[in-house]
Amino acid sequence: MSRTHRLFHLMQLLRRGAGPKTAAQLGQDLGVSGRSIHRDIATLRQLGAVIDGEAGYGFTLIEDNALPPLGFRDLELEALVLGLREVEQIGDPDLAEAAAEALRKLQGRLPERQSHRLRHAVLSAHRFERPPLPGITLSDLRQATWDEVEIGFAYTDFKGTQTQRRVRPLGLIYLDRSNVLIAWCLMRRDFRIFRLDRMAALQLTETSFRPRRIPMLREALAQIDRSNSANTS
Repeated sequence: MSRTHRLFHLMQLLRRGAGPKTAAQLGQDLGVSGRSIHRDIATLRQLGAVIDGEAGYGFTLIEDNALPPLGFRDLELEALVLGLREVEQIGDPDLAEAAAEALRKLQGRLPERQSHRLRHAVLSAHRFERPPLPGITLSDLRQATWDEVEIGFAYTDFKGTQTQRRVRPLGLIYLDRSNVLIAWCLMRRDFRIFRLDRMAALQLTETSFRPRRIPMLREALAQIDRSNSANTS
């Protein structure tokens, strides 16, 4: 297989999006060494592909400039409207505005018939009770999570006990009655869930845990699923 063909097939493997794939896994699929895969990844990045990850943690294709923009089926538009309207209802002010702006951008870039359908979508969302307001600036928390840096904050539990925490933020989940942070707690040495409205005095650090966020989040969600299964069995 020529290197050109190998690069093409490597992109196809990454496009499948079944989670991070290590160089060893990709090399096995393509019949080459892991070292060759690392060189190929570097070449694809130079050509404009945005590939996240590094040696030992696997690679994920984030953005592929070779693929054209996708069109939307009518039902897909309804799903987009419903999802973005829900974000407007449950998100913090910055996130709610981002959802509204995304809808405006979609409307301006779609063909006229679909733009009309988006403006007059059948589906929408409304919450009579919104989650409590967060006790911290969520834009800072989101950025720290994307940057994969540790954070500190004061936390008040359901008994009213306050502790100082330092965690590795992994992801935010928007639940029915509260919004929460999933994180690895350095004090408890385990995964923990923190309600955003009980967090205060957020402190950003320069201690990075990149690129472990994605595998750690996957492990945390699996642990939650196992716990839920055990409680319902």
